[in-house]
Amino acid sequence: MDHVPVLVKEVIHNLDPAPGDIVLDATVGGGGHSEEILRRILPGGRLIAVDRDGEALERARRRLKGFSPSVTYVNGDFRNIDGIFDSLGIDGIDRALFDLGMSSFQVDDERRGFSFSGRGPLDMRFDLRQQLSAAEIVNKFSQALLADIIKSFGEERYAALVAKKICAARKKKRIETTSELRAIIIDAIGRKYRGQRLHPAARTFQALRIYTNDELAAAGEGVSKAVDHLRPKGRICVISFHSLEDRIVKNIFRDMAKGRGLGILTRKPITPGMEEIRNNPRARSAKLRVSEKL
Repeated sequence: MDHVPVLVKEVIHNLDPAPGDIVLDATVGGGGHSEEILRRILPGGRLIAVDRDGEALERARRRLKGFSPSVTYVNGDFRNIDGIFDSLGIDGIDRALFDLGMSSFQVDDERRGFSFSGRGPLDMRFDLRQQLSAAEIVNKFSQALLADIIKSFGEERYAALVAKKICAARKKKRIETTSELRAIIIDAIGRKYRGQRLHPAARTFQALRIYTNDELAAAGEGVSKAVDHLRPKGRICVISFHSLEDRIVKNIFRDMAKGRGLGILTRKPITPGMEEIRNNPRARSAKLRVSEKL
């Protein structure tokens, strides 16, 4: 499946990029948002395209090749924005975009191990240079820590049951694949999800992915640092896909609005319309928040 960027019209309207702007796309992914941004910041603009996933960065490079002189690609973590900007000689930006969701390429690529519907290795790393994988967490972490991760990052009410079943299963055989983990979770709590739309494994897989990539801490650091680098009247747009991320973004904007010169432009998050959700069901949980440096 091709990656379809979410809330494109809403992002462009609220980001309001103009010719000559320096723009950070902290999660360039497939390059869909970046392409629309580049159309509006040229001539004279510059896009800093960052992604932890080297494969995603290459896809963006191919998509944006027509704009190549105006794009700088960085395979790195957006929580390291300070160092990235220092190395590029950038002292301020006009616009910043964070799309905290996963791309369809990542979800659909079984080799990456993100989806409970696949049969790939239990990996879940955005950055393949990173050592910690979901397999290491599932096979080596204590039952208590597993339960805490699944409850805290997946908001799974049956986290203790899932952790217990995982630990029982791994005593017999190392858990290597997404399909093996899915079967264990279904055995543990499948009956409790009968009649519900949400798959029994969804929350546990979310929790493992978030913990593997330290996503919540990274989002908090990255968004805060991006705001600090915004020039006066600079804008930041952040798209989140679950309540934990959205709460972090909401609180950062609220706290920085108190004493650090930030104006919140979206008191309530912008969400996709019915037509977009019909065309791209993965957009249904997206929430966009926007702020402006005063």
